[in-house]
Amino acid sequence: MNILFSIILSITFCLQGFGQTFIGEKEDINKILANISMFSQYVMDSDYDKIANSYTEDGKIFPNNLTIIEGRDAIKEYWKLPPGVLTSYHKITPKEIKVNGHEAYDYGLYEGKTKRKNGEEVSWKGKYVIVWKKIDGNWMMYLDIWNRIAD
Repeated sequence: MNILFSIILSITFCLQGFGQTFIGEKEDINKILANISMFSQYVMDSDYDKIANSYTEDGKIFPNNLTIIEGRDAIKEYWKLPPGVLTSYHKITPKEIKVNGHEAYDYGLYEGKTKRKNGEEVSWKGKYVIVWKKIDGNWMMYLDIWNRIAD
């Protein structure tokens, strides 16, 4: 019994070392984590319809140095990249996810790389907060705010 307790304690300690806290039903947390991962893939695929549909119909984004952008159509237009430009890498790392009924929030860090038309690749990173809403069993982004972190 003491060995099992020691193993569980060690695993718990190691997981806390990564600085992630997930509070809520495991199924909800896993769905949000899956949606975060899929969102990064949509960004790398330049799949603007799937990006926009990751948000609620009345979703809002708060990009760095811009006004609030509201609604899926406007969000889709924001995410569109110029021809010849693509996001070659995009990763979101949540630090905390907390589910409270049909709403949740998560915050953490993001990073990525944009490949410009001339082939130059630019790296970027930042911090974010997302408010999620559970609609028809699916977790969707309602509010999404992010700011870059200078290198």
